[in-house]
Amino acid sequence: MAVFCIVTLFILSNVNALHTNFDVRLIMSSMLVYHFKHSLRSVFVPYRAEEITIPADVTPERVPTHIVDYSEAEQTDEQLFQEISKANVICIVYSVNNQKSIEKVTSHWIPLITENTDKDSRVPLILVGNKSDLVEHSSMETILPIMNQYSEIETCVECSAKNLKNISELFYYAQKAVLHPTGPLYCPEKKDVRPVCAKALTRIFKVSDLDNDGILNDNELNFFQRTCFNAPLEPQALEDVKNVVRRNLIDGVCDNGLTLKGFLFLHTLFIQRGRHETTWTVLRRFGYDDDLELNQDYLFPLLKVPPNCTTELNHNASLFLQSIFDKHDKDRDSALSPVELGYLFEVFPYTPWGPDVYNTVCTNDQGWITYQGYLSQWTLTTYLDVHRCLEYLGYLGYSIIAEQESQAAGIIVTRDKKIDLQKKQTQRSVFRCNVFGDISSGKSGFLQAFLGKNLTVSRSTQRLCTTLLIHCSHHCRMGWLHEVFPDFDYLTDADLLCDIVCLVYDGNNPYSFEYCANVFKQYFMDSKTPCMMIAAKSDLPEVKQIYGCSPLEFCRRHKMPPPQSFTCNTAAAPSREIYAKLTTMAMHPYVCSHSNLNTADRQGNIHVLDFGIVCVCVLLHFVYLSSQSRPAALHVHV
Repeated sequence: MAVFCIVTLFILSNVNALHTNFDVRLIMSSMLVYHFKHSLRSVFVPYRAEEITIPADVTPERVPTHIVDYSEAEQTDEQLFQEISKANVICIVYSVNNQKSIEKVTSHWIPLITENTDKDSRVPLILVGNKSDLVEHSSMETILPIMNQYSEIETCVECSAKNLKNISELFYYAQKAVLHPTGPLYCPEKKDVRPVCAKALTRIFKVSDLDNDGILNDNELNFFQRTCFNAPLEPQALEDVKNVVRRNLIDGVCDNGLTLKGFLFLHTLFIQRGRHETTWTVLRRFGYDDDLELNQDYLFPLLKVPPNCTTELNHNASLFLQSIFDKHDKDRDSALSPVELGYLFEVFPYTPWGPDVYNTVCTNDQGWITYQGYLSQWTLTTYLDVHRCLEYLGYLGYSIIAEQESQAAGIIVTRDKKIDLQKKQTQRSVFRCNVFGDISSGKSGFLQAFLGKNLTVSRSTQRLCTTLLIHCSHHCRMGWLHEVFPDFDYLTDADLLCDIVCLVYDGNNPYSFEYCANVFKQYFMDSKTPCMMIAAKSDLPEVKQIYGCSPLEFCRRHKMPPPQSFTCNTAAAPSREIYAKLTTMAMHPYVCSHSNLNTADRQGNIHVLDFGIVCVCVLLHFVYLSSQSRPAALHVHV
């Protein structure tokens, strides 16, 4: 029989759920025989025991364990090396009454294991002192320096195969070393948690700090306890925890709440006392894997989006994001300063919004992102890249704080647009409007005006997009305006896929309308997509357009609403009436589509649009493209 054992645990299912199958290979024939025969007397110890499976219901971790023995006498070194390379945890067995076997742990076995395992994925080691029944003293004083020297050593267990002392515990520690390894969490040399562990625990603290005051109060601690362990702490137990921190750390408790330092100290204490499964339970509940990285299944839960369907935030997700905004809006000015936004993104591994975001959402006079701009950015992300939105919600802890199964619970997948058209009603809240217009047609001013910016302000700020919320009651709607590069010979599917088309021309340029007319006739004349003409720069004298007919006659022939005059060259804020009209058309394409309008009812449907201006409130998020196609958003409240 060899004097060390290899315990190989092949993880076959989800570790996080702790319902895992393991394949364990041992070199401890005597321990196996004694463990299952329950007696040493009259038992023949073979060189190699038969394969054994320990059922899940007899192990503390509820994990089925398959054990395969190894024998030096019957197997080659090559087979030994293969077993080492397969191992997830290795038990090195020494005799407590044999100094040479103890010395061999560091002179032979650990170097051999090191040579035959991947440097970046060292397996945890367990030192097993056998034959403890033959000595009266412990070998721990000799073993402790070895444990401090090698960080991969998880623990040391003294046992006796003769009287079955700690044999069951050995298998428990073997399982625990795989399910709850100490190595990624703790640095023995520094006697502190490793930086990657501290970083993960810091994010967990910040997510759990619901009021963002830097302290976990009793309510937050109880919510944390229920979230991780499905049971609240009794008041006395909660006070005992804080007292332990108080005795060991000056600034671990503040205003009767746990600080970040106290939170980290508590987990360090758990690990030092062998309770690292507690820390692992917390980490896994908040989405971390064995490498202390957020699990891909946590960040990107399954979400199927069929063709012709869109994605939106549901009410619960919107409320959650509102609470995140309120949590970080320290000065309660309904805007996030760069510092406040930085604190919000501290739970992210990277900053998701770059400096350009200040040019793409609504900001206040100081240039800070307002609440409307904040929500518009989230809504746009959900519409354009729902998987990115799921990832962001994961960083913020949506599924945990909102007590949902996953981030996918916060997403609405709308039905096919064709069904909406058939039923002549929609439950969608987000609509897309593609904006076409020739160069210098006035698109920039049209986009900027929704923020209430006139031409002078637009030129000085040089914004790339605008966002604004017009308050109104009833339902909430959002639209997304996408400006198309003025080369209609190379339009993509994205350029054509929309809920409404906006055609902008310069009323002071005789050649500007021709571009809009050609785009309409080539791509939208036979479609059911509603279209609207915008006569920009209406403050300038209107000139006759060099085209076969006037813009008004063109719209009449093609059963479109008449051209809408617009200018942003005003002293006051430009009128926003036209944006509400666009939104209403997008919401009611079966009424507003030029292919559905006939001469008799065209005027009646225009009145429908006028009524929509009164009852529709609009939040528009326009993205301006200087040289190529870029997305822009239009946010609508109805």
